[in-house]
Amino acid sequence: MGSWKMNKPQAIIFDMDGTLFQTETLLLPAYYRLFDRLREEGLFEGPTPPEEYILSSLGMLLEAIWQRVMPDASEEARLRADVLLLEEELAGLKGGGSTLYPEVEEVLRKLHQQGVKLFVASNGLEPYVKGVAEAHHIHELFDGLYSAGGYRTSSKVDLVRILLKEHGITSAWMVGDRSSDVEAGKENELTVIGCTYAGFGGQEELIGADFYINHFSELLSLYEQCMEQSSEM
Repeated sequence: MGSWKMNKPQAIIFDMDGTLFQTETLLLPAYYRLFDRLREEGLFEGPTPPEEYILSSLGMLLEAIWQRVMPDASEEARLRADVLLLEEELAGLKGGGSTLYPEVEEVLRKLHQQGVKLFVASNGLEPYVKGVAEAHHIHELFDGLYSAGGYRTSSKVDLVRILLKEHGITSAWMVGDRSSDVEAGKENELTVIGCTYAGFGGQEELIGADFYINHFSELLSLYEQCMEQSSEM
């Protein structure tokens, strides 16, 4: 499990996809519509690449995702894919049907009520990250929604560093399901909680995390355990 620093966090920083949000419930319908539109526009030929390609790429920046999903496509096709995917995802959010992981809203509300500052740090585009939070009525629980698209950062390490500096935070937990989340936490000297329930990446994704949770509700148990230990010190 690694050495878990039992410090009471001022803040908890969450990845969005595969941590709070069941991304595939929105992404997969949008993914298939995206390729239909690329073919209609003459920017892509052949069958839609297997959905495993994009699911295994979650957590990456969009540029890296398209390089994996359609390595032989033109730069024009990849740039157009950025636009179309966002359009389709935002339309999907308005249409309903996408879901958070079980108990996410309840746990976030309880943490918020206990005075923990809550943030999102995502490699996604700003309208997507805000759109997911608003569609699922959790946006008001966060002190900030940080996205690589909104801050034009090249890594989550930099995004989290900006977040910590802007809010004067010295003690925080980083919660996520990908190696980019572990790296962002460790490089910024945060406690890292690895989420194992999404299943988008292998176990190697979370090597280096200080603790692992198999269900989102376990995060609240960890926080309450930390509070108990803090009061005993």
